[in-house]
Amino acid sequence: MPNERKLKLYNTLTRRKEVFEPLRPPKVTMYVCGITAYDEAHLGHARAAVVFDVLYRFLRFLGYEVVYVRNYTDIDDKIINRAAREGRSWKEIAEQYIQEYREEMAALGVLPPTHEPRATEHIPEMLALTKRLLEREVAYVADGEVYFAVEKFPEYGKLSGRKLSDMIAGARVEISEKKRNPLDFALWKSSKPGEPFWDSPWGPGRPGWHLECSAMSLKYCGETLDIHGGGLDLIFPHHENEIAQSEAATGKPFVRYFVHNGLITVNGEKMAKSLGNYVSVKEMLSRYHPEVIRLFLLTKHYRSPLDYTEKGMKEAEKALYGLYGALYFLKRVKPVREGELRKGGRRLAGALENFRERFLAALSDDLNTAEAIGEIFNLLSEVNRFLPAAREATTEEARLAGEVLSAVRELPGEILGIGAQDPELFIENERARKLSRIGLSRAEVEEKLAAREAARREKDFARADALREDLARMGIEVRDTPWGPFWMVEA
Repeated sequence: MPNERKLKLYNTLTRRKEVFEPLRPPKVTMYVCGITAYDEAHLGHARAAVVFDVLYRFLRFLGYEVVYVRNYTDIDDKIINRAAREGRSWKEIAEQYIQEYREEMAALGVLPPTHEPRATEHIPEMLALTKRLLEREVAYVADGEVYFAVEKFPEYGKLSGRKLSDMIAGARVEISEKKRNPLDFALWKSSKPGEPFWDSPWGPGRPGWHLECSAMSLKYCGETLDIHGGGLDLIFPHHENEIAQSEAATGKPFVRYFVHNGLITVNGEKMAKSLGNYVSVKEMLSRYHPEVIRLFLLTKHYRSPLDYTEKGMKEAEKALYGLYGALYFLKRVKPVREGELRKGGRRLAGALENFRERFLAALSDDLNTAEAIGEIFNLLSEVNRFLPAAREATTEEARLAGEVLSAVRELPGEILGIGAQDPELFIENERARKLSRIGLSRAEVEEKLAAREAARREKDFARADALREDLARMGIEVRDTPWGPFWMVEA
Protein backbone atom coordinates (compact mmCIF):
# COMPACT_ATOMS: atom_id res chain seq x y z
CA MET A 1 0.00 0.00 0.00
CA PRO A 2 1.13 3.61 -0.55
CA ASN A 3 3.03 5.25 2.29
CA GLU A 4 1.49 8.00 4.38
CA ARG A 5 3.17 10.90 2.61
CA LYS A 6 0.55 12.98 0.78
CA LEU A 7 1.20 14.16 -2.74
CA LYS A 8 -0.34 17.44 -3.84
CA LEU A 9 -0.82 18.18 -7.55
CA TYR A 10 -2.05 21.30 -9.30
CA ASN A 11 -5.23 20.28 -11.08
CA THR A 12 -5.81 22.36 -14.22
CA LEU A 13 -9.48 21.38 -14.07
CA THR A 14 -10.08 22.95 -10.65
CA ARG A 15 -7.25 25.53 -10.88
CA ARG A 16 -5.84 24.66 -7.46
CA LYS A 17 -3.45 22.30 -5.73
CA GLU A 18 -5.20 19.22 -4.39
CA VAL A 19 -4.17 16.17 -2.38
CA PHE A 20 -3.86 13.33 -4.84
CA GLU A 21 -6.34 10.55 -4.18
CA PRO A 22 -6.65 7.92 -6.90
CA LEU A 23 -9.96 6.31 -7.68
CA ARG A 24 -8.86 2.78 -6.84
CA PRO A 25 -5.76 2.85 -4.61
CA PRO A 26 -3.11 1.51 -4.70
CA LYS A 27 -3.68 1.48 -8.49
CA VAL A 28 -3.06 4.74 -10.39
CA THR A 29 -3.91 5.28 -14.05
CA MET A 30 -1.94 7.96 -15.92
CA TYR A 31 -2.27 8.84 -19.60
CA VAL A 32 0.12 11.32 -21.21
CA CYS A 33 -0.19 12.56 -24.78
CA GLY A 34 2.80 11.48 -26.83
CA ILE A 35 4.32 12.66 -30.09
CA THR A 36 2.97 12.94 -33.59
CA ALA A 37 5.59 10.89 -35.43
CA TYR A 38 6.46 13.08 -38.40
CA ASP A 39 9.77 14.72 -37.40
CA GLU A 40 12.60 14.57 -34.87
CA ALA A 41 11.85 15.27 -31.22
CA HIS A 42 12.93 18.61 -29.75
CA LEU A 43 13.66 19.79 -26.23
CA GLY A 44 9.99 20.63 -25.64
CA HIS A 45 9.06 17.00 -26.23
CA ALA A 46 11.88 15.96 -23.90
CA ARG A 47 10.59 18.24 -21.13
CA ALA A 48 7.14 16.64 -21.18
CA ALA A 49 8.66 13.15 -21.24
CA VAL A 50 11.05 13.87 -18.35
CA VAL A 51 8.46 15.67 -16.20
CA PHE A 52 5.98 12.79 -16.42
CA ASP A 53 8.79 10.27 -16.03
CA VAL A 54 9.59 11.90 -12.68
CA LEU A 55 5.91 11.85 -11.69
CA TYR A 56 5.76 8.16 -12.69
CA ARG A 57 8.89 7.39 -10.66
CA PHE A 58 7.66 9.34 -7.64
CA LEU A 59 4.24 7.67 -7.64
CA ARG A 60 5.97 4.29 -7.66
CA PHE A 61 8.33 5.45 -4.90
CA LEU A 62 5.25 6.34 -2.84
CA GLY A 63 4.01 2.78 -3.26
CA TYR A 64 1.40 3.13 -6.00
CA GLU A 65 0.89 0.57 -8.76
CA VAL A 66 0.95 2.79 -11.83
CA VAL A 67 -0.52 1.99 -15.22
CA TYR A 68 1.22 4.57 -17.37
CA VAL A 69 0.11 5.06 -20.99
CA ARG A 70 1.84 7.33 -23.52
CA ASN A 71 0.51 7.14 -27.06
CA TYR A 72 1.94 7.68 -30.52
CA THR A 73 -0.03 9.50 -33.20
CA ASP A 74 1.12 7.54 -36.26
CA ILE A 75 -1.38 8.88 -38.79
CA ASP A 76 -1.90 12.59 -39.34
CA ASP A 77 -1.83 15.25 -42.08
CA LYS A 78 1.79 16.10 -41.19
CA ILE A 79 2.87 12.48 -41.55
CA ILE A 80 1.02 12.12 -44.86
CA ASN A 81 2.50 15.38 -46.20
CA ARG A 82 6.05 14.40 -45.25
CA ALA A 83 5.62 10.99 -46.85
CA ALA A 84 4.45 12.64 -50.09
CA ARG A 85 7.42 15.07 -50.08
CA GLU A 86 9.95 12.30 -49.54
CA GLY A 87 8.33 9.69 -51.77
CA ARG A 88 7.96 7.25 -48.88
CA SER A 89 5.01 5.55 -47.24
CA TRP A 90 3.33 7.09 -44.20
CA LYS A 91 4.17 3.90 -42.28
CA GLU A 92 7.90 4.36 -42.95
CA ILE A 93 7.78 7.97 -41.73
CA ALA A 94 5.90 7.10 -38.56
CA GLU A 95 8.08 4.08 -37.80
CA GLN A 96 11.30 6.06 -38.27
CA TYR A 97 10.35 8.83 -35.85
CA ILE A 98 8.78 6.50 -33.28
CA GLN A 99 11.99 4.47 -33.14
CA GLU A 100 14.15 7.60 -32.94
CA TYR A 101 11.99 8.96 -30.14
CA ARG A 102 12.19 5.69 -28.20
CA GLU A 103 15.97 5.57 -28.51
CA GLU A 104 16.37 9.21 -27.46
CA MET A 105 14.04 8.86 -24.48
CA ALA A 106 15.89 5.72 -23.38
CA ALA A 107 19.16 7.67 -23.62
CA LEU A 108 17.62 10.38 -21.42
CA GLY A 109 16.78 7.76 -18.79
CA VAL A 110 13.03 8.02 -19.39
CA LEU A 111 11.45 4.77 -18.21
CA PRO A 112 9.24 2.98 -20.74
CA PRO A 113 5.54 3.41 -19.94
CA THR A 114 3.33 0.42 -19.20
CA HIS A 115 1.69 0.79 -22.62
CA GLU A 116 2.74 2.72 -25.74
CA PRO A 117 -0.26 2.35 -28.07
CA ARG A 118 -0.32 3.58 -31.64
CA ALA A 119 -3.42 5.19 -33.11
CA THR A 120 -3.55 2.94 -36.17
CA GLU A 121 -3.60 -0.17 -33.97
CA HIS A 122 -6.83 0.98 -32.32
CA ILE A 123 -9.14 1.82 -35.21
CA PRO A 124 -11.85 -0.66 -34.01
CA GLU A 125 -11.94 1.03 -30.59
CA MET A 126 -12.28 4.45 -32.24
CA LEU A 127 -15.08 3.28 -34.50
CA ALA A 128 -16.91 1.84 -31.49
CA LEU A 129 -16.54 5.10 -29.57
CA THR A 130 -17.81 7.12 -32.53
CA LYS A 131 -20.86 4.85 -32.79
CA ARG A 132 -21.61 5.41 -29.08
CA LEU A 133 -21.48 9.17 -29.58
CA LEU A 134 -23.83 8.95 -32.57
CA GLU A 135 -26.23 6.78 -30.58
CA ARG A 136 -26.26 9.38 -27.81
CA GLU A 137 -27.00 12.06 -30.42
CA VAL A 138 -24.02 14.23 -29.50
CA ALA A 139 -22.41 13.62 -32.90
CA TYR A 140 -23.63 13.75 -36.48
CA VAL A 141 -22.69 12.40 -39.89
CA ALA A 142 -21.98 14.86 -42.69
CA ASP A 143 -21.01 13.60 -46.14
CA GLY A 144 -18.83 10.69 -45.03
CA GLU A 145 -17.46 12.46 -41.95
CA VAL A 146 -18.54 12.43 -38.30
CA TYR A 147 -18.42 15.51 -36.08
CA PHE A 148 -18.92 16.04 -32.38
CA ALA A 149 -21.56 18.71 -31.70
CA VAL A 150 -20.03 20.87 -28.96
CA GLU A 151 -23.35 22.55 -28.17
CA LYS A 152 -24.67 19.14 -27.06
CA PHE A 153 -22.10 19.10 -24.25
CA PRO A 154 -23.09 21.89 -21.81
CA GLU A 155 -19.78 21.78 -19.92
CA TYR A 156 -17.65 22.40 -23.01
CA GLY A 157 -14.88 24.82 -22.02
CA LYS A 158 -14.63 23.78 -18.36
CA LEU A 159 -10.93 22.87 -18.62
CA SER A 160 -9.75 25.95 -20.50
CA GLY A 161 -12.17 28.29 -18.74
CA ARG A 162 -13.64 29.48 -22.03
CA LYS A 163 -17.33 30.13 -22.69
CA LEU A 164 -18.83 28.54 -25.75
CA SER A 165 -20.49 31.79 -26.80
CA ASP A 166 -17.16 33.65 -26.63
CA MET A 167 -15.37 30.90 -28.50
CA ILE A 168 -17.93 30.97 -31.30
CA ALA A 169 -17.81 34.76 -31.52
CA GLY A 170 -14.01 34.78 -31.68
CA ALA A 171 -13.58 31.63 -33.75
CA ARG A 172 -10.94 31.89 -36.44
CA VAL A 173 -11.73 28.42 -37.73
CA GLU A 174 -12.86 28.36 -41.32
CA ILE A 175 -16.49 27.27 -41.31
CA SER A 176 -16.71 24.00 -43.21
CA GLU A 177 -19.90 23.37 -45.09
CA LYS A 178 -20.04 20.03 -43.32
CA LYS A 179 -19.94 21.54 -39.83
CA ARG A 180 -23.02 22.82 -38.04
CA ASN A 181 -20.83 24.90 -35.73
CA PRO A 182 -17.29 26.15 -36.41
CA LEU A 183 -16.12 24.61 -33.10
CA ASP A 184 -17.45 21.13 -33.87
CA PHE A 185 -14.55 18.76 -34.30
CA ALA A 186 -13.99 15.68 -36.42
CA LEU A 187 -14.33 12.22 -34.95
CA TRP A 188 -13.96 10.58 -38.37
CA LYS A 189 -12.48 12.25 -41.45
CA SER A 190 -13.10 11.09 -45.00
CA SER A 191 -9.95 10.27 -46.95
CA LYS A 192 -8.76 12.25 -49.92
CA PRO A 193 -7.59 10.50 -53.09
CA GLY A 194 -4.26 8.76 -52.54
CA GLU A 195 -4.44 9.04 -48.73
CA PRO A 196 -4.41 6.05 -46.36
CA PHE A 197 -7.85 5.01 -45.18
CA TRP A 198 -9.78 2.50 -43.11
CA ASP A 199 -13.29 1.30 -43.77
CA SER A 200 -16.10 2.60 -41.60
CA PRO A 201 -19.93 2.70 -41.63
CA TRP A 202 -19.64 6.30 -42.89
CA GLY A 203 -17.18 5.64 -45.68
CA PRO A 204 -13.39 5.24 -46.04
CA GLY A 205 -11.37 7.57 -43.84
CA ARG A 206 -9.31 7.91 -40.68
CA PRO A 207 -9.91 9.02 -37.10
CA GLY A 208 -9.71 12.58 -35.82
CA TRP A 209 -6.75 13.41 -33.60
CA HIS A 210 -8.79 13.98 -30.43
CA LEU A 211 -10.65 10.69 -30.73
CA GLU A 212 -7.58 8.47 -30.52
CA CYS A 213 -6.63 9.51 -26.98
CA SER A 214 -10.14 8.97 -25.63
CA ALA A 215 -10.38 5.54 -27.23
CA MET A 216 -6.96 4.38 -26.05
CA SER A 217 -7.31 5.74 -22.52
CA LEU A 218 -10.68 3.99 -22.28
CA LYS A 219 -9.08 0.70 -23.35
CA TYR A 220 -6.02 0.78 -21.10
CA CYS A 221 -7.17 2.86 -18.12
CA GLY A 222 -10.96 2.58 -17.91
CA GLU A 223 -13.68 5.21 -18.05
CA THR A 224 -12.08 7.57 -15.52
CA LEU A 225 -8.38 8.44 -15.52
CA ASP A 226 -6.59 9.40 -12.33
CA ILE A 227 -4.08 11.64 -14.13
CA HIS A 228 -4.04 13.02 -17.66
CA GLY A 229 -0.92 14.89 -18.67
CA GLY A 230 0.64 16.88 -21.47
CA GLY A 231 1.95 20.30 -22.37
CA LEU A 232 0.03 23.49 -21.66
CA ASP A 233 -0.57 23.87 -25.39
CA LEU A 234 -2.81 20.79 -25.29
CA ILE A 235 -5.38 22.26 -22.90
CA PHE A 236 -7.36 23.72 -25.78
CA PRO A 237 -8.59 22.28 -28.00
CA HIS A 238 -7.15 18.76 -27.56
CA HIS A 239 -7.87 18.02 -23.91
CA GLU A 240 -11.06 20.06 -23.97
CA ASN A 241 -12.32 17.91 -26.83
CA GLU A 242 -11.23 14.71 -25.12
CA ILE A 243 -13.32 15.64 -22.09
CA ALA A 244 -16.37 16.36 -24.23
CA GLN A 245 -16.32 13.16 -26.25
CA SER A 246 -15.31 10.90 -23.34
CA GLU A 247 -17.85 12.20 -20.83
CA ALA A 248 -20.60 12.36 -23.44
CA ALA A 249 -19.92 8.69 -24.26
CA THR A 250 -19.61 7.29 -20.72
CA GLY A 251 -21.59 9.70 -18.57
CA LYS A 252 -18.71 9.62 -16.08
CA PRO A 253 -15.90 12.07 -15.21
CA PHE A 254 -13.08 11.58 -17.71
CA VAL A 255 -10.14 12.74 -15.58
CA ARG A 256 -9.68 13.38 -11.86
CA TYR A 257 -6.41 15.39 -12.14
CA PHE A 258 -5.25 17.22 -15.24
CA VAL A 259 -1.51 17.96 -15.03
CA HIS A 260 0.13 20.23 -17.62
CA ASN A 261 3.79 21.12 -18.00
CA GLY A 262 4.99 24.54 -19.10
CA LEU A 263 6.60 25.04 -22.47
CA ILE A 264 10.22 25.47 -23.50
CA THR A 265 10.84 28.95 -24.82
CA VAL A 266 13.66 30.52 -26.81
CA ASN A 267 14.02 34.23 -26.06
CA GLY A 268 10.53 34.12 -24.55
CA GLU A 269 8.91 32.52 -27.61
CA LYS A 270 7.55 28.95 -27.63
CA MET A 271 10.00 26.42 -29.05
CA ALA A 272 8.35 24.90 -32.11
CA LYS A 273 9.25 23.29 -35.39
CA SER A 274 6.90 25.65 -37.21
CA LEU A 275 8.93 28.62 -35.90
CA GLY A 276 12.27 27.04 -36.74
CA ASN A 277 13.64 27.84 -33.28
CA TYR A 278 13.84 24.35 -31.88
CA VAL A 279 16.81 22.35 -30.60
CA SER A 280 16.56 18.64 -31.34
CA VAL A 281 17.05 16.01 -28.65
CA LYS A 282 19.46 14.25 -31.00
CA GLU A 283 21.68 17.34 -31.17
CA MET A 284 21.59 17.85 -27.41
CA LEU A 285 22.54 14.22 -26.75
CA SER A 286 25.54 14.63 -29.09
CA ARG A 287 26.79 17.55 -27.00
CA TYR A 288 25.78 16.81 -23.40
CA HIS A 289 25.53 13.90 -21.02
CA PRO A 290 21.85 12.84 -20.75
CA GLU A 291 21.75 13.73 -17.06
CA VAL A 292 22.82 17.29 -17.89
CA ILE A 293 19.73 17.57 -20.08
CA ARG A 294 17.51 16.07 -17.37
CA LEU A 295 18.96 18.44 -14.77
CA PHE A 296 18.38 21.45 -17.02
CA LEU A 297 14.78 20.39 -17.71
CA LEU A 298 14.05 19.95 -13.99
CA THR A 299 15.66 23.13 -12.66
CA LYS A 300 12.39 25.04 -13.05
CA HIS A 301 9.02 24.02 -11.63
CA TYR A 302 7.26 21.92 -14.25
CA ARG A 303 4.37 24.38 -14.65
CA SER A 304 6.66 27.33 -15.35
CA PRO A 305 8.05 28.20 -18.77
CA LEU A 306 11.69 27.20 -19.20
CA ASP A 307 13.85 29.39 -21.41
CA TYR A 308 16.51 27.52 -23.33
CA THR A 309 19.96 29.12 -23.35
CA GLU A 310 23.45 27.74 -23.86
CA LYS A 311 24.42 29.40 -20.59
CA GLY A 312 21.71 27.45 -18.80
CA MET A 313 22.95 24.19 -20.28
CA LYS A 314 26.54 24.94 -19.28
CA GLU A 315 25.42 25.77 -15.75
CA ALA A 316 23.55 22.46 -15.55
CA GLU A 317 26.65 20.63 -16.79
CA LYS A 318 28.86 22.30 -14.21
CA ALA A 319 26.35 21.49 -11.47
CA LEU A 320 26.17 17.83 -12.49
CA TYR A 321 29.97 17.59 -12.56
CA GLY A 322 29.96 19.08 -9.07
CA LEU A 323 27.49 16.43 -7.91
CA TYR A 324 29.45 13.52 -9.31
CA GLY A 325 32.75 15.05 -8.19
CA ALA A 326 31.51 15.08 -4.59
CA LEU A 327 30.23 11.50 -4.88
CA TYR A 328 33.55 10.49 -6.46
CA PHE A 329 35.42 11.54 -3.32
CA LEU A 330 32.78 10.26 -0.89
CA LYS A 331 33.38 6.84 -2.40
CA ARG A 332 37.07 7.19 -1.50
CA VAL A 333 36.40 7.83 2.17
CA LYS A 334 37.84 4.83 4.06
CA PRO A 335 38.24 4.42 7.82
CA VAL A 336 41.77 4.84 9.08
CA ARG A 337 40.92 4.56 12.77
CA GLU A 338 38.09 3.70 15.12
CA GLY A 339 36.05 6.66 16.26
CA GLU A 340 32.85 8.66 16.32
CA LEU A 341 31.76 11.55 14.12
CA ARG A 342 33.80 14.69 14.50
CA LYS A 343 32.39 18.19 14.03
CA GLY A 344 32.23 18.03 10.22
CA GLY A 345 30.67 14.57 10.34
CA ARG A 346 28.01 15.68 12.81
CA ARG A 347 27.12 18.60 10.55
CA LEU A 348 26.89 16.26 7.55
CA ALA A 349 24.73 13.78 9.47
CA GLY A 350 22.29 16.58 10.31
CA ALA A 351 22.30 17.80 6.71
CA LEU A 352 21.56 14.27 5.47
CA GLU A 353 18.57 13.93 7.79
CA ASN A 354 17.24 17.31 6.65
CA PHE A 355 17.88 16.43 3.02
CA ARG A 356 15.76 13.29 3.08
CA GLU A 357 12.77 15.08 4.55
CA ARG A 358 13.05 18.30 2.54
CA PHE A 359 13.70 16.54 -0.79
CA LEU A 360 10.58 14.41 -0.44
CA ALA A 361 8.55 17.34 0.89
CA ALA A 362 9.47 19.40 -2.19
CA LEU A 363 8.37 16.65 -4.57
CA SER A 364 5.19 16.07 -2.56
CA ASP A 365 4.29 19.73 -3.05
CA ASP A 366 3.22 19.64 -6.70
CA LEU A 367 6.38 17.91 -7.89
CA ASN A 368 8.63 20.86 -7.12
CA THR A 369 11.80 19.54 -8.74
CA ALA A 370 13.45 22.97 -8.62
CA GLU A 371 13.27 22.97 -4.83
CA ALA A 372 14.27 19.31 -4.62
CA ILE A 373 17.38 20.00 -6.71
CA GLY A 374 18.19 22.91 -4.41
CA GLU A 375 18.13 20.46 -1.49
CA ILE A 376 20.60 18.17 -3.31
CA PHE A 377 23.10 21.01 -3.58
CA ASN A 378 22.51 22.09 0.03
CA LEU A 379 23.58 18.58 1.01
CA LEU A 380 26.58 18.71 -1.34
CA SER A 381 27.83 21.93 0.16
CA GLU A 382 28.05 20.12 3.50
CA VAL A 383 29.70 17.13 1.80
CA ASN A 384 32.39 19.44 0.40
CA ARG A 385 33.00 20.90 3.88
CA PHE A 386 33.29 17.36 5.27
CA LEU A 387 35.70 15.96 2.65
CA PRO A 388 39.01 17.72 3.53
CA ALA A 389 39.15 16.02 6.93
CA ALA A 390 37.76 12.72 5.57
CA ARG A 391 41.17 11.63 4.24
CA GLU A 392 41.73 10.52 7.85
CA ALA A 393 38.16 9.32 8.43
CA THR A 394 36.93 7.53 11.52
CA THR A 395 34.82 4.38 11.23
CA GLU A 396 31.64 6.37 11.83
CA GLU A 397 32.61 8.98 9.25
CA ALA A 398 33.25 6.29 6.63
CA ARG A 399 29.86 4.76 7.43
CA LEU A 400 28.25 8.19 7.06
CA ALA A 401 29.90 8.69 3.65
CA GLY A 402 28.29 5.43 2.53
CA GLU A 403 24.90 6.60 3.83
CA VAL A 404 25.13 9.80 1.80
CA LEU A 405 26.02 7.84 -1.34
CA SER A 406 23.05 5.53 -0.77
CA ALA A 407 20.68 8.44 -0.14
CA VAL A 408 21.69 10.15 -3.38
CA ARG A 409 21.22 6.93 -5.35
CA GLU A 410 17.85 6.24 -3.72
CA LEU A 411 16.30 9.71 -3.90
CA PRO A 412 17.55 11.93 -6.76
CA GLY A 413 18.97 8.87 -8.51
CA GLU A 414 15.80 6.81 -8.52
CA ILE A 415 13.21 9.60 -8.60
CA LEU A 416 14.82 12.37 -10.67
CA GLY A 417 17.07 10.08 -12.69
CA ILE A 418 20.08 12.18 -11.63
CA GLY A 419 23.04 10.89 -9.60
CA ALA A 420 22.39 7.13 -9.80
CA GLN A 421 25.49 6.23 -11.82
CA ASP A 422 28.71 4.99 -10.32
CA PRO A 423 30.65 8.26 -9.86
CA GLU A 424 33.99 6.82 -10.98
CA LEU A 425 32.46 5.47 -14.18
CA PHE A 426 30.65 8.75 -14.81
CA ILE A 427 33.82 10.81 -14.35
CA GLU A 428 35.94 8.54 -16.55
CA ASN A 429 33.35 8.40 -19.32
CA GLU A 430 32.86 12.16 -19.32
CA ARG A 431 36.60 12.79 -19.42
CA ALA A 432 36.95 10.46 -22.41
CA ARG A 433 33.93 11.91 -24.22
CA LYS A 434 35.02 15.51 -23.76
CA LEU A 435 38.67 14.83 -24.63
CA SER A 436 37.57 13.17 -27.86
CA ARG A 437 35.39 16.13 -28.68
CA ILE A 438 38.18 18.70 -28.30
CA GLY A 439 40.84 16.47 -29.89
CA LEU A 440 43.04 15.93 -26.83
CA SER A 441 44.56 12.67 -25.66
CA ARG A 442 44.53 11.61 -22.02
CA ALA A 443 48.32 11.22 -22.20
CA GLU A 444 48.74 14.93 -23.02
CA VAL A 445 46.64 15.90 -19.99
CA GLU A 446 48.33 13.47 -17.63
CA GLU A 447 51.79 14.61 -18.76
CA LYS A 448 50.93 18.21 -17.83
CA LEU A 449 49.35 17.10 -14.55
CA ALA A 450 52.45 15.07 -13.62
CA ALA A 451 54.74 18.01 -14.44
CA ARG A 452 52.58 20.29 -12.29
CA GLU A 453 52.69 17.85 -9.36
CA ALA A 454 56.47 17.62 -9.69
CA ALA A 455 56.74 21.41 -9.64
CA ARG A 456 54.57 21.58 -6.52
CA ARG A 457 56.72 18.97 -4.75
CA GLU A 458 59.80 21.05 -5.60
CA LYS A 459 57.95 24.16 -4.35
CA ASP A 460 58.29 25.74 -7.79
CA PHE A 461 54.88 27.34 -7.49
CA ALA A 462 55.38 29.74 -10.39
CA ARG A 463 55.88 26.78 -12.75
CA ALA A 464 52.96 24.90 -11.15
CA ASP A 465 50.71 27.92 -11.73
CA ALA A 466 51.90 28.26 -15.32
CA LEU A 467 51.13 24.60 -15.98
CA ARG A 468 47.69 25.02 -14.43
CA GLU A 469 47.07 27.96 -16.79
CA ASP A 470 48.24 25.81 -19.73
CA LEU A 471 45.71 23.16 -18.72
CA ALA A 472 42.98 25.79 -18.42
CA ARG A 473 43.73 26.99 -21.96
CA MET A 474 43.36 23.40 -23.09
CA GLY A 475 39.93 23.31 -21.45
CA ILE A 476 41.02 21.32 -18.38
CA GLU A 477 39.94 22.52 -14.95
CA VAL A 478 42.08 21.23 -12.08
CA ARG A 479 41.07 21.14 -8.43
CA ASP A 480 43.48 20.14 -5.67
CA THR A 481 42.02 17.73 -3.10
CA PRO A 482 43.27 15.66 -0.16
CA TRP A 483 43.32 12.70 -2.59
CA GLY A 484 45.42 14.57 -5.17
CA PRO A 485 44.49 16.67 -8.22
CA PHE A 486 41.03 16.18 -9.69
CA TRP A 487 40.38 17.30 -13.24
CA MET A 488 37.49 17.61 -15.66
CA VAL A 489 37.19 18.87 -19.22
CA GLU A 490 35.25 22.13 -19.17
CA ALA A 491 35.47 22.96 -22.89
